[in-house]
Amino acid sequence: MDPGTLTLPELGTIVLIALILLGIVTAMKGIRQVPQGEVWTVERFRAFTRLLSPGINFIIPYIDTIGRRVNVQEIVLDIPEQAVITRDNATVSVDGIVYYRVMDPAKAAYAVQDLTQALAALAMTNIRAVIGEMDLDGTLSGRERINSQLLSILDGATDPWGVKVSRVEIRKIEPPENLIRAMNLQMTAERERRATVAKAEGEREAEVKRAEGAKQAQILEAEGRLEAAKRDAEARERLALAEANATRVVAEAASGAGMDALRYFISDKYVRAFERLAEAPNQKLVLVPMESAGLAGGIVSALEILRGPPDGAPPGGAAARPRPPAPPAPPGNPWTTG
Repeated sequence: MDPGTLTLPELGTIVLIALILLGIVTAMKGIRQVPQGEVWTVERFRAFTRLLSPGINFIIPYIDTIGRRVNVQEIVLDIPEQAVITRDNATVSVDGIVYYRVMDPAKAAYAVQDLTQALAALAMTNIRAVIGEMDLDGTLSGRERINSQLLSILDGATDPWGVKVSRVEIRKIEPPENLIRAMNLQMTAERERRATVAKAEGEREAEVKRAEGAKQAQILEAEGRLEAAKRDAEARERLALAEANATRVVAEAASGAGMDALRYFISDKYVRAFERLAEAPNQKLVLVPMESAGLAGGIVSALEILRGPPDGAPPGGAAARPRPPAPPAPPGNPWTTG
């Protein structure tokens, strides 16, 4: 269509359509919708002017532009695995995780060129520095110490970037295979040593307890023997006292009845001794002397004493009848069995 052939109404319609389109484009450039969890920067002629919060925001079209879109949520950054040398020259493979959040979007957008790359490099460098000051055993058992040191270092280093590091976690600390085998052998040897020491201590305790038990048993045995000796001495003392009393009683009886009472006492003891000898359970053979006439005479005299003196005899046994002589022992074997 030739513009020179257009009429005035047609030109007005074209201009109106162009103005409408320009208004739509201008409105689109001037109205910005920021999603939740993000903050946008506004640049005017490539210079930072202000921040756009989540929601609908208005800028000056064709003059103000959107600079950086900054995520203000907490972000998880993986630290790549790297080989680290400890203080005792052991090589371990280490990786971890860093949790951080942008607190100042303007600093995070313009104070550092690539925040994620800078934070990862900073974390890797400080991991090597912290673990390099520790030996292998301290590295394997000191995860909490490493985490706290890294958190303090990274949080202080990223403060100029407007970033807050909230947590650092070391996920893996893995020595090489040959070192793992050596550590397993060392652990096995240490456990065997502890078992041997514990066994030796147990045996020593058992020996001490047995010695104390034997000592206590000997003390109790000695006390028992002492008590038995005391009781035995008391028994012998009482027996001797009883024998003395018996002898005194016999002497008093003999002073009245004379020799006949002594014969009776001796005969009674003689007979009782043979009774005990015959009643013994392990006795199979009893030897009795043939001189039984003296025994019989003693028994007869004892019976006479028990009967009392004859009529008309003086008291006290002053005129006792003469004892007939004992008959001679018959020839032959002087012992017989019963």
